[in-house]
Amino acid sequence: MSLPDLSVQLYSVRRPLASDFAGTLARLAATGLTRVEPFDMLAAADALASALPTAGLTAPTAHQSLTDGRFDEIFSAAADLGVGLVVHPYTPADQWQSREDLERLARVLAEAASAAAAHGVRVGYHNHNWELATQLGGRPALEVFAEMLDASVVLEVDAYWAASAGQDVPALVERLGDRVVAVHLKDGPLDGDTAAQLPLGKGDLPAADILAAAGALQFPVIEFDDYAGDIFDGIEESYRFATTTLGARR
Repeated sequence: MSLPDLSVQLYSVRRPLASDFAGTLARLAATGLTRVEPFDMLAAADALASALPTAGLTAPTAHQSLTDGRFDEIFSAAADLGVGLVVHPYTPADQWQSREDLERLARVLAEAASAAAAHGVRVGYHNHNWELATQLGGRPALEVFAEMLDASVVLEVDAYWAASAGQDVPALVERLGDRVVAVHLKDGPLDGDTAAQLPLGKGDLPAADILAAAGALQFPVIEFDDYAGDIFDGIEESYRFATTTLGARR
């Protein structure tokens, strides 16, 4: 199996970033990583503009809320940073309870995608567990949502959260098809207890099967929501497993 270059979601290192932004990125680069995925991109844009090139890193994807309407500001910043895909990271569970909820969000993302295109940027959506635990017409809500999306909007499937919602994640990814261009990879007991998360290969996530099912994958992203050990050690162990066992490029 040959996979695209690995990235790491910077939320994993949010605490060290808060005290030493540039040093944290340099330490990730020393692991061998060449890509990162920022969170709250707009707030961090100035720091990223300086620290990314210094560390020799790129950010082809980033997380940024798209529900506040600041589209030109968001996508202009993304283009300046070299971010080609801006992912809406979170919509609360109470806004995933009906088709009307999903249609409302799909319209927002379609409007965002139209604005993004003017800057050469794409738009995506990242799931938690409720988008899959919620059933609409006997189907996971995320699958219903995918059918409502504008053709230009893609998905970043968080494999851990999908599994914690009881999904067969390889089968889910296969059903979602070419919409899935990014995957969040995090391991551990797949029960939603983020404090118990582990490096890739140490838990129950069927990572190899998930990646094999993602035929349109462009962005495999390592992430930890929480980690009981040293987070840099955890990222390095995940990176090593992904590059030596899963076939991701260094």
